[in-house]
Amino acid sequence: MSSNFETVTTAEISNRPTILVIDDEPDSFEVISEILYESGYHIQYTSDGMSALKRLERSQPDVILLDVMMPEMDGLEVCRQIKAKPSWNHIPIIMVTALYAKEDLVCCLDAGADDFISKPISALETRARIRSMLRIKQQHDRILASLKLRKDMANMIVHDLRNPLSSILLSCEMLDREDLPEKTQTKVSRIRFSQQQLQSLTESLLLTAKLESGKMILNLEQLALSQIVETSIRDLQAIANQKSIQLVSELRDAQVSVWADSLLLRRVLDNLVSNAIKYSPSKSRVTIKSSLIDSQTMQIQVLDMGTGISNDLKQKVFEKYEIGPSLASVNQVGLGLAFCQMAIKAHQGKIFVTDNDPQGTIISITLNTILPNEIAGK
Repeated sequence: MSSNFETVTTAEISNRPTILVIDDEPDSFEVISEILYESGYHIQYTSDGMSALKRLERSQPDVILLDVMMPEMDGLEVCRQIKAKPSWNHIPIIMVTALYAKEDLVCCLDAGADDFISKPISALETRARIRSMLRIKQQHDRILASLKLRKDMANMIVHDLRNPLSSILLSCEMLDREDLPEKTQTKVSRIRFSQQQLQSLTESLLLTAKLESGKMILNLEQLALSQIVETSIRDLQAIANQKSIQLVSELRDAQVSVWADSLLLRRVLDNLVSNAIKYSPSKSRVTIKSSLIDSQTMQIQVLDMGTGISNDLKQKVFEKYEIGPSLASVNQVGLGLAFCQMAIKAHQGKIFVTDNDPQGTIISITLNTILPNEIAGK
């Protein structure tokens, strides 16, 4: 190893871009170290692909210089594995190769490499290509930081909305007196209804943020499905009445308990039923059904009689900010079904859309009647 390296502090190293060299030939690392010494980078080295992958589990460099020809696991396979992992695939990879054929270089790019350097390596070219990759990495980091800031601010605002919404509800309760004129009572009811909608959206946003961050801990218990469905129907009956929609429960095997977080399951049902009401025509019906698929799986379905969902939208509606069929009378945000999908997946269940016969949509979810090992071990 060259004696040019001087002693530096941990703080100094942490502020310098990190270059990871993966090469089975120590002499190649020696050459690269000499080339990059004056650039001020923090240079790391590993001699094989498996060690490199283990190193990435602990810390991530800013750029990887990866030799193609290595024993056991070659550079192409290492590159493929790095690019296949979402938490690593943003790291720029420069392949270092003695191969010159266009077919070989195409293989490098197909494996996910961002650039390549041919051996014997040129000092001028190597420094230039690393600077180019660092610019890309820095742009990625800035975008990521900006998105995180926006997300944190949005979550903070949503969290802070709960207090004024609670005040609005309390004010409505104080105003809700029998001696008020009928016109005033109607306005108070509308305010309360709007407050409940905002409260529901706020809670869904907060729970969605927790599910996305992986910080949501499920409080699993054995729940009687009939009680949750009846409570949901009772609370949403006022909304259904505005469109003269009948809410019907047809629960089979309702005596069988499901393992679920009662708060999340209730919000999922509320979202699905309120969506069904929203898209159903006046004087129609929304039905909640349940039945055992097998001894370990309960299926719950919410059926509406609306316009239905086209085939190309049946998967997209579960993505954030994707909306269903466009209706002039329906306000759409595109968060409800995304939340439902995350919540059901957290329960190791499934959610999917099918057509209702003769008209409308069926959204089905599955839940476990026994405690799944994947969840029990958490």
